[in-house]
Amino acid sequence: MSRKWLPRVTVATVIEKDGKYLMVEEDIYGKKILNQPAGHLEPKETLVEAAVRETLEETGWHIEIDHLIEFSQWTSPNSQNHYLRACFAGKTIKFDPNQTLDDGIICARWMSREEVAKNKYRLRSPLVLHHIDHHISGKQTDTDVFSYYD
Repeated sequence: MSRKWLPRVTVATVIEKDGKYLMVEEDIYGKKILNQPAGHLEPKETLVEAAVRETLEETGWHIEIDHLIEFSQWTSPNSQNHYLRACFAGKTIKFDPNQTLDDGIICARWMSREEVAKNKYRLRSPLVLHHIDHHISGKQTDTDVFSYYD
């Protein structure tokens, strides 16, 4: 029996502050990996709500979304899972030092684009640096392109 193809819908955020980007160091199968705050869309949640929630759960930062950077598709060479990733840009509102971070999250850290690039071998996917570069170049779409019907 062949496996049913099912893309996974994920969200991510590029949060820049003073020339540094909010990154997450996480433990994936015993390896320390770097990613943007990111995760899966949950039932009855908009993509923007998911991006705000995931950023808080993984970093302790409350954020506000400014715009969509882009939708990307990527297939993981390890799992062969196919991902549809909505990557948003936003800004910090406030930090909650009492926020319990998701399982597997080691810490959140601020890194320059150059620091992220130097750690390219540790990135969760090639989309991490790709989306930072699109953010730097000014790529954006208003979030009013989204609608949600229940």
